[in-house]
Amino acid sequence: MVGRVLLRLAVVGALLGTVVVIGPAWYVKAVSDDRTSTVQDVPAQPVALVLGAEVYADGQPSRYLRARLDVAYELFEAGKVRAILVSGDNGTRFYNETDGMRDYLIEKGVPAAKVVGDYAGFDTYDSCVRARRIFGVSRAIVVTQTYHLPRALATCRAIGLDAWGVGDESVKTNQQMWLYGSMRELGANLKMAWDVLSQRQPTLGPRETGVDDALRA
Repeated sequence: MVGRVLLRLAVVGALLGTVVVIGPAWYVKAVSDDRTSTVQDVPAQPVALVLGAEVYADGQPSRYLRARLDVAYELFEAGKVRAILVSGDNGTRFYNETDGMRDYLIEKGVPAAKVVGDYAGFDTYDSCVRARRIFGVSRAIVVTQTYHLPRALATCRAIGLDAWGVGDESVKTNQQMWLYGSMRELGANLKMAWDVLSQRQPTLGPRETGVDDALRA
């Protein structure tokens, strides 16, 4: 008798766990599918929002981050965006994603006045909320890897930022890392759902005019 009860509880727990994981994943895919495009086909928007990733000790962007920045550069060169907002982690004085991103784009030829840094983009949710509330971005093209893009777009749309997305797959050649990143999204989707439903407040502050200035430059 006890064994049957435990079996039923295990089955119910497994079903609930599946729903908890699959539900946010389904939602993310449903609201992002029609907003994912290519550099050539994406509708022009004022701003590209590049989400941060690892930078090395010398300040150089990691391979994944370089790939995102290269997509942003292509968007700028194609006239799809007029300014680029790079959002990354600068939580300590020893680690600075944002300056590494900004320097990389400037070295590639994007005018410095067109590249704006957000130094408190500690995760995807923070970057999207801050783009909207601190930098006044209402329409953007989000740039990241394709496995990350659906969650980023779903987050933007949930917090009122009208976003399209262009993803990178050039780093997919590293199958192990790509698979790890894709599987990590299942858990990250749960965090996104919690952040959006709870309306978690990221690090905020006064309104910044950097994007406005870049668009006028």
